[in-house]
Amino acid sequence: MSRAQGGRRGPRKLTDSERHHLEEFIPEINYSARYSDDTHEYRHVMLPKGMLDYIPKDYKDENGVLRLLFEEEWRGLGITQSLGWEHYEVHAPEPHILLFKRLKSA
Repeated sequence: MSRAQGGRRGPRKLTDSERHHLEEFIPEINYSARYSDDTHEYRHVMLPKGMLDYIPKDYKDENGVLRLLFEEEWRGLGITQSLGWEHYEVHAPEPHILLFKRLKSA
């Protein structure tokens, strides 16, 4: 298991109530252009800052910063991307920005 899940055994789905509170923010999610190196393609996803208040506490670490999420979890927040993307980093000073990567196609 990668640190992407912080030791969790599996993804935790949002409850209907949690999802309802997050839905109003989904149209405001912004996606960067893709950029790459020799092996990976990258992009960052910027959540509306107010959305962080409605993300469940167990999606965050002990400092209240969003932890690395399973694909099912970030998709549940309303992030839409093609297959293969992995949430690999959170920048604590800007916790509303999620960093994603995937292997480049051969």
